[in-house]
Amino acid sequence: MNTPLTIALSKGRILEETLPLLAQAGIEPLEDLSKSRKLLFETNHPDVRVVVIRATDVPTYVQLGAADLGVAGKDVLMEHGGNGLYEPLDLDISHCRLMTAGIVGEPPRRARRRVATKFVNIARDYYASQGIQAEVIKLYGAMELAPLMNLADEIVDIVDTGNTLKANGMAPRELIADISTRLVVNKASMTMQHERIKPLIERLREAVSSARRAKEESVS
Repeated sequence: MNTPLTIALSKGRILEETLPLLAQAGIEPLEDLSKSRKLLFETNHPDVRVVVIRATDVPTYVQLGAADLGVAGKDVLMEHGGNGLYEPLDLDISHCRLMTAGIVGEPPRRARRRVATKFVNIARDYYASQGIQAEVIKLYGAMELAPLMNLADEIVDIVDTGNTLKANGMAPRELIADISTRLVVNKASMTMQHERIKPLIERLREAVSSARRAKEESVS
């Protein structure tokens, strides 16, 4: 038998929203992922397995061929870069915005800014595209604290409801990108395993379309 296809899944909210799409596409883990400390799981398809890892590691696993396919947010993919990856499908889940943000009432500096973020590559590219000199400081969490402690002039971070920003006297400023979750495929796997991967992508595409229609009907 061929080596099983491996799908790298992102932990957390993305995982919760991905599993129903996979189930609709006919792929279900044989164990309850939320109740296991394992990371690698067999599925109801002997030729498909899933691995559950940090979202930031998904592009690396797929790019280097440890996984054939992966599921990750567009923010993670933008920060990582797209070398070695195909991005055939927007899964239309886990929507949010990648934005700059600063303290309410303080106008952004026009020339040089000090920016705190975990999205270092995205921030550098964005500010360069705006003609703004930016000193980018990498942080791994609690971005809102940086301007309050005079560590940075503003931040680049994911904004969902905006409640955390508001609670810390901050507000969104500029939109960098609308974010959703994407399916990515290793380029070599796409070539070598095309007959196995293409039907899987199409089943997921149908699942996404079905979920979108159901959402539209519930709103109307």
